Amino acid sequence: MNSIPSRAAVLPQELRRRAAEHPDRTLVVFENGSRWSYRETLEEAEQVARALRRIGVGRGDRVLSWLPTGPDALRVWFGVNLLGASLVPLNTAYRGGLLEHSVALSGAEVAVVHVDLIERLRGVDRAQLTDVIVVGGSASLDGLRVHEASVLDEERAAQPDEWPEVMPWDCYAVVLTSGTTGPSKGVVCSYAQLSACADAAFVGNFGAEDRYLVTLPLFHAGGTIGVNAAVVLGGSFVLSSGFRTGDFWEFVRATRPTHVTLLGVMATFLSKQEPSADDREHSLRRVFMIPLSDAATFSERFGVEVVAMYNMTEISIPIVSDPNPAADGTSGRVRAGMEVRLVDEYDMEVSEGTVGELVVRGVDPWTIATEYLGRPEATAAAWRNGWFHTGDAFRRVDGEYFFIDRMGDTIRRRGENISSFEVENEIIAHPSVSEVAIVATPSPEGEDEVLAVIAPAPGRSIDVEELIAFIRPRMAHFMVPRYYRVLDELPKTPTSKVQKHALRATGITRDTIDREDLGIRIRKEQVGHG
Repeated sequence: MNSIPSRAAVLPQELRRRAAEHPDRTLVVFENGSRWSYRETLEEAEQVARALRRIGVGRGDRVLSWLPTGPDALRVWFGVNLLGASLVPLNTAYRGGLLEHSVALSGAEVAVVHVDLIERLRGVDRAQLTDVIVVGGSASLDGLRVHEASVLDEERAAQPDEWPEVMPWDCYAVVLTSGTTGPSKGVVCSYAQLSACADAAFVGNFGAEDRYLVTLPLFHAGGTIGVNAAVVLGGSFVLSSGFRTGDFWEFVRATRPTHVTLLGVMATFLSKQEPSADDREHSLRRVFMIPLSDAATFSERFGVEVVAMYNMTEISIPIVSDPNPAADGTSGRVRAGMEVRLVDEYDMEVSEGTVGELVVRGVDPWTIATEYLGRPEATAAAWRNGWFHTGDAFRRVDGEYFFIDRMGDTIRRRGENISSFEVENEIIAHPSVSEVAIVATPSPEGEDEVLAVIAPAPGRSIDVEELIAFIRPRMAHFMVPRYYRVLDELPKTPTSKVQKHALRATGITRDTIDREDLGIRIRKEQVGHG
């Protein structure tokens, strides 16, 4: 297996090196079955870089990329980085105020935009934008210089271009957070951070014969990590437009990846499909499951290694497990090159087994993000006392780290702290449940009550009394939700995270079921008073 160079791998230089060493090796397989070799990928990126350079983009500039996942999104990313510029990829679901906020935050003067999204730019303040390259068709936009996509495909240079040397501490992208609690923040991510992610997840188990299936979009940090790892380790990747439960295994058999990342809900959807004689007939060898969800059952059924890990946009996978970890629900152990602590609200370390906020720092410089673009107050709040504060609550037991909840999502009920994550894990185990979110809602008695908002699995319905009977033996009495609301689909951010703040704000609705109205009252079981 290959290893990342001792100095952090820098994507533009690595792409050029790999294209020179094995130009005809496949680098990327697209959803329609077409492929680019390393040489072809570099040529496509150079075309974009030349076009952007003619428009005026240079080292240190930022370029908006508002494109669906596919060849254009890939070559624009790589082309921007060849120039020593930074990519600002936008979610294709953005519109209105969120779009306006993101454009202004980016500080970008140049954008590459798919024609289907142009209309959304008409009614918003475009801030400092001056030039837009339209991909996929023709369009006009008052007040901006509009370039057709043909500028990206003009005659190739007769002589090799000279591109700037990009350094590990340079910014490859400003990745926007999901905005679950407020306006999105722009995370300034370096090549060293991207390289550290590849090191943590892929080194030692990924080589020239391996292929990574990209299930997350390229505007998501999780979508870029595997792409970068494939380049620097000399393997390949499959660029899909997104995860679809129904045709996942058929797509895997067609494109033959060996590695994939599955968010917990993706793994749940796959596990809830009817068992098939073909469940093990595929090329996958390793599944990164985030968060870990019944790994042993998944591993046995589909014949894969399951690896747990913990990450967020700002950091570089500080915690990762061995394959098929024995500790149920673990996120893994601290990897080499990272330091972590669990702390209380005063940043004092908590004792073993006590829940605390996870704080992180890298042993090597630049291996976690340095700032939120244009948000010095938010930067100072997150990077205080020399540590990055994740906002996530964990418990450490014998060196294993267990995710408990987002700090703002824990629930206090009748003197007990409840992890929404742990309650959700038990409810999602029910075969009729596709998704669930647990939130606090005010109690008539003054503390929190627990509200479960549930989406049924396809073709299923939710019988609340039967669901309560299912979960009651699986959790402590004080964790069993009092209220139940069934929706076709849970509200999500543009990066597919459940908007719990919206569910909390909505609270109890007319269609919410109170289990006490069903005559189900759950009391503490008396122990030792027989």
